[in-house]
Formats: sequence, structure tokens, C-alpha cells
Amino acid sequence: MLNRIWWYFFVVAFVVIIGKVAYGDTSVISASVTALFDSSKLSANIAIGLVGVLTLWMGLMRVGEKAGMIRLISKFTEPLLAKLMPEVPKGHPAFGSVTMNLTANVLGLDNAATPLGLKAMQDLQSINPVKTVASNAQILFLVLNTSSVTLIPVTVFLYRAQQGAANPADVYLPILLATSASTLAGLTAVAIAQRISLLNTVILGYGALLIGGLMALVAYLTTLSAAAIGEISTVLGNGILLCLIFSFILVAGYRKVAVYDEFIDGAKEGFGQAIQLIPYILAMLIAIGLLRASGALDVALQAIASVVSWFGFDTRFVDALPTALMKPFSGSGARALMLETMQHDGVDSFAGRLVAIIQGSSETTFYVLAVYFGSVGIRNGRHAITCGLIADLAGALAAIGVCYWFYG
Repeated sequence: MLNRIWWYFFVVAFVVIIGKVAYGDTSVISASVTALFDSSKLSANIAIGLVGVLTLWMGLMRVGEKAGMIRLISKFTEPLLAKLMPEVPKGHPAFGSVTMNLTANVLGLDNAATPLGLKAMQDLQSINPVKTVASNAQILFLVLNTSSVTLIPVTVFLYRAQQGAANPADVYLPILLATSASTLAGLTAVAIAQRISLLNTVILGYGALLIGGLMALVAYLTTLSAAAIGEISTVLGNGILLCLIFSFILVAGYRKVAVYDEFIDGAKEGFGQAIQLIPYILAMLIAIGLLRASGALDVALQAIASVVSWFGFDTRFVDALPTALMKPFSGSGARALMLETMQHDGVDSFAGRLVAIIQGSSETTFYVLAVYFGSVGIRNGRHAITCGLIADLAGALAAIGVCYWFYG
């Protein structure tokens, strides 16, 4: 699957480049070459940036495992994850690392989420019978990451505040609805592909508990200002993170674990993993860079706008489609397009609000896939990309729907 998709990216970019050159636009040639070299530099910068956080968290996770804290944390979610990942043995460390990653995602702790996710993928790889082919559990985990619900998308609020929004947090509920739709669609797609029954008492019980908690949180946060929401998010997220770190170290020391030695051993694994990621990140980034530089995404946008106009539908959402199309490929690209739309149309315009909702509805599918699968050497992702893109599509469609509902 990855081989075909990567090749298709180049084919599409090549066709668009040839078409532009045929119409006299030769600047696309130099732009495409520049994109290739910029992408190669970016891949190395990303990997180098991951070295620090990976060594930190891999070291801390090793101490947490030796202290028994990861196992303790996993007890809260193992009944649910065991139903969703039936091939993972009872009591396996993967349950704890998966829980840690999903918790970091929910709290919006990006610096912790990625290294914790790589640790979870490594744990799942340890029980993967075919090391170059993604297991069912790894695919489910990746899709949950690409569609993960972030309870308080503070970064989106900050961007809206910077652009002068009257109420930066007024898109909170639409974002939560859109990202919930993305997660539900991704989970359903994986369940269908892997023949997992979602209609059992354990999954329904956890689902009812999560939905109840979300509704209570939304009810509370809607009474607060954007500044108060941001402050609560920062204190809550960083507070939980700090408590975890201290609990790992202090409990490990109390149980006579050689905390320093264990931290160093785990950190060494993190350093090696960061360097190993460079080829995988590079391969994905150069393909995405060519798509952007060639104008292939612009061509797709123009085609969609023409079809929508032909059917006579409202076309206000089309102005936000560049962000939606870019989101699965490049987080920084989608962020830049979001800001451009906010500046061009107004941060509180329909399109300005819609791009903010889209930005908060899902993750960057191809980047997450390249990093997570690349970290353990997986070459065949099976149905991971399809399910991830289904989640992205559901998130984008839900974002459009709730934007018309709230602001239409």
C-alpha cells in the first residue's frame, strides 16, 4: 500500500508539472526542485528535534515500567483495549504505553504524545508476528492517533486570538463534535476491516462513561472565557505530566530500582530511534513537497469548486478546502493555509471559523504513519491509510456540517 501511494504522489505531481510547463509555466520546475531539497532538510530537522524528547520520554518510560507505574495505569483502560486489540496478551506493557499516548493526545500534550506513541508502537511491534507488516493492533492504534480527540485545542484558540477573533474559544464545541466524528469514523472503519464487534457491554460502558464526561466538561467550559479555558488546559495538562514524571522517579527509587541506570538505558533507545526515523520521514515529506510545489492540490481544489458550483450548492465552504486537503499531508502546511484564510476572509467569517474547526478535527495522517510505522520498520501498512483517510474525511465533512449548523 505504501509503495503504491508513494508512487502515485509522484505520478500526480509529474502530470501536473508537465501540464503547467505545456501551458508556459516553467517556474514550477524550479519550485519542485526547491521543494525536494527543502523537504530533505526538514526531515533531518524534525528527527533532530525528536532526539531530545524521545531520549527524555523513553528514559522516563523505562523507569516507569521498572517501578510498576505503567502497569498500574494500564489497569484503567485494559478492559477496553483488550476488546479492541484482542491479539495483545493480557497484562502486556503495550496497554500501558497506548494509554499514556492517548492520554497525552487528549490533553493536547504534543511534546509528550509523539515519543509516548513511538514507545507504544515499539511495544506492539514486540508481539507482531510479521515485523514488516502492520498488525491489527498497530493499525487501530495509528488510526486512533490520527483522529484523536483533543479535549481543549488551545493552539487553535491562540491562533484565533492572534488574528483578532471576538471570542477565540467560540469554535470549541464545533471542534469537539468534528473530532469526535473523526474518531468514531476511524474506529468504525477499523472495526469493520478487522471484524471487531463494538456492540458489547465493555465497549458500550466505556463509551457511555466517556460521552458523559465529555458532556460534563463541555457544560463547564462553556461558562468560562477563552483565557480561563487556556489557563485550565495548561495547568491541567502540565500538572498531570509533572505528576507522572515524579511518580515514576519517586516510586522507582522507593522500590530500589536503579533509576539513573534505567533512565540512561531507555534514553539510549530513544536516541537510536530518532536517527532511524530520518529515511521514513524524508520519503514522505519529499512526496508531499512535490504535490504542494507542483500545484496538484490547487488543481484538486479548483475541480471541487467547479463541481459544487455546477450543482448549485452553497460554496462558502470551498474557501476552507485547501486546509482540509492539506491536513492529511502536512500539519505545518495546513496551519499556514488556515492562517492565510483567516487573514483573507476574516477570522470570524464562515471560512475563518471553518478552517479552525478543520484544523482541530484530526491529525496529519501521512506524517503520523511515516513516523510511527517507520520507527519499527513496517513497510506494509495494510488498511491503515484507508481507515485513517476515512477518519480525515469524516472529520472534514463533520466540520463543514457543524459550521453550517452553528454559523450558517
